Amino acid sequence: MVRGKTEMKRIENATSRQVTFSKRRNGLLKKAFELSVLCDAEVALIIFSPRGKLYEFSSSSINKTIDRYQNRTKELMSSSNTALEDVQLEKEYDSFSMTKKLEHLEVCKRKLLGDGLDLCSIEELQQLERQLERSLSKIRSRKYQMLKEEIVKLKEEEKMLLEENAALLKKVGTESEQRAEAKQRSEGHQEIMEVETELFIGPPESRSSNGFL
Repeated sequence: MVRGKTEMKRIENATSRQVTFSKRRNGLLKKAFELSVLCDAEVALIIFSPRGKLYEFSSSSINKTIDRYQNRTKELMSSSNTALEDVQLEKEYDSFSMTKKLEHLEVCKRKLLGDGLDLCSIEELQQLERQLERSLSKIRSRKYQMLKEEIVKLKEEEKMLLEENAALLKKVGTESEQRAEAKQRSEGHQEIMEVETELFIGPPESRSSNGFL
């Protein structure tokens, strides 16, 4: 017979609940005993029934195990507090160190701007001078690089403009040629019309005398 899986929720029927408690209590006490014997573990188990009845098991002494548990808990809490104190001290040290670094950077910044140089030694002034020279060298190098990039960009734009200008000139020349050809055709057509008009000018008599009638 296959046992069904028990749903993990409170058993509503009081009788079934009491039967299940008795069976599982005994099984739990048995497992605690086996664990203490097989693994040489110090095990203490305390169970209160739904009616408040006490059941307990201890591999040595229940009070001794409870005392050991309390002492261990205090040690863990003390270790935790010590760790928190160490973290807090580390944060305070980091904050202090960062403040000192910011103050040092501020002093260096003022010296680089020319302030507070009266108390500087020759070595400090020489160091500041070298630092300024290195900074100027980097600034000039970056400036030349940006100018070079700008020149390349302008040349590319110039090339594009020349190509567009050449295309426009070609387009304008083509349109001029087309207008010239159209003008020539128009003038030729005008001459033909004038010739035809001269041939038919005059009264009908003159046309008949010329042999058209």
